[in-house]
Amino acid sequence: PVLSEEELRKKVSVYQHPVVAAKMTQLRRAETSSKHFRELLREVTEYLGYRATEDLALKDLKVKTPLAEFDGHELASTVSLVPVMRSGLGMVDAMLEILPSASVFHLGIYRNKAQSVPLVYYNNLPGEFSVDRVIVLEPLIATAKTMNAVLDILEDSKAKEVHVLSLIATCKGLSEILHRHPDVKIHTAAIDPNLSESGYILPGLGDSGERLNNTGRPVGQESEPRMGQEPAAKRAKTDP
Repeated sequence: PVLSEEELRKKVSVYQHPVVAAKMTQLRRAETSSKHFRELLREVTEYLGYRATEDLALKDLKVKTPLAEFDGHELASTVSLVPVMRSGLGMVDAMLEILPSASVFHLGIYRNKAQSVPLVYYNNLPGEFSVDRVIVLEPLIATAKTMNAVLDILEDSKAKEVHVLSLIATCKGLSEILHRHPDVKIHTAAIDPNLSESGYILPGLGDSGERLNNTGRPVGQESEPRMGQEPAAKRAKTDP
């Protein structure tokens, strides 16, 4: 069943901040240039990134200030970032500003419109994750078919603790993820109520990949990747 927005707000982290609300409005705006879109995506990602890392473990670190010794801390938790190509790539730099020591693994998944199934076209994930936390970067969660495929693959790679960062998610998409992967922690800046007949978020912000890369194709007319494809269900590893 699709949960209501009120129910979902009790189960996922929805970042509410006046600055984020203003930046999200500009992201949604059709007239926003690709340059400004990239900047806004990075800025909102940083806000979400701090929320997704607020409970990382620390260890003691003694340092010397110009005047005296100080008993401080450094991060003890290890983190890997997994941007879902191609839109997730626009979120990586912001997260590396927060976690400069994080490892970055890439996963390319495309939803084939004819078959309506996610296809893996690139996967350089490790056979088994050894880090404490994996953070998935994906600007939009619409039907969640792609995201659930990503989470299935991460499960096979023994990811211990998975967080998902997404700027906008739908009630349907969030409900699907929580049903299939109840232990995953989701952080978003907005929950949108509806999907179009072709599976786009309403009101949403259009196609994040097209806007991020300034490729200019209208919504619904995006081209499919020309790399080798195979069903995500096979969860094959392809690292050229």
